[in-house]
Amino acid sequence: MNNNIETISLTNLAYTLIPVFLVLVILFKWKLKTAHALYAMSRMILQLLVVGYFLKAIFASDSAKVTLSILSMMLLFSGWIALGTVKQKRRDFFCKAILSLIIACGLTLSIVILGVLELDPWYQPRYIIPLGGMILANCMNSISLAAERFISEINNHNDSIQARNIAFNASLIPTINTLFAVGLVSLPGMMTGQILSGVSPFIAARYQIMVMCMLFASSGLSTACFLTLIIKKYNN
Repeated sequence: MNNNIETISLTNLAYTLIPVFLVLVILFKWKLKTAHALYAMSRMILQLLVVGYFLKAIFASDSAKVTLSILSMMLLFSGWIALGTVKQKRRDFFCKAILSLIIACGLTLSIVILGVLELDPWYQPRYIIPLGGMILANCMNSISLAAERFISEINNHNDSIQARNIAFNASLIPTINTLFAVGLVSLPGMMTGQILSGVSPFIAARYQIMVMCMLFASSGLSTACFLTLIIKKYNN
C-alpha cells in the first residue's frame, strides 16, 4: 500500500467546481444571493492559495515571535468576524470577545501543546498554527451564535440571566451535534487527512479525540467568558 498522499493537480481540482457551479445556478434561478455566494467562494480560493504560499515559509521558520504574531493576527480577525451577527454592538463587545478568546484558546492550546503533544520547542508553527486556527474558528462560531442569541433574548425582554443561559446553550448546539455524529455520520477533517496520508486509523482516532475535546472545551470556555463579561451591562 502506498502511504504517500497523492498530489492533486490543478486540472483535477477544477472538477470540484462542477457541483459548486450547479449550486450557483440554483441560487441564480431562485433569485437569491448568487453574487454573495460567488464572492465567498472566490475569496475562499484566493485566501487558501495565499495562505498556502505563506505557510510554507512560516513552517520553515524557527521563531516564537513569528508563531505568536501569526496567532495574534488570527485572534484579532476571529474576534471581529465573530461579532458580525451583532454589528451594532461590535465595537462595544470587541475587547470582551478578544479577552474571552485569549483566555479560552490560550488555556486549551497550552494544555494540548505542552501536555498532550509535548512539543519541544513549544512554538513549532507546523503544529501551533493549524491547531490554533481550529480552536479560534470554533470559538468564533460559538461566540457569534451566543452574541446574536443573547441580544435577541434581551430585546424580547427576557432577564439577563435567562438570556445568558439560552445563549450559552444555543452556542454549544453545533459542537455537541458534531460530538454525536463523529465516527457514525462523518470522519472529521484531521482524521480523514491522516488516514489518507497513511496513518493508522487507531492513531488518527486518538488525534481526533484530542481535537474534539479541544474544540468542545474551548468553545464552551470562550462563550462562558464572553457572556460573563457582557452580562454586567444588562443586569437589572
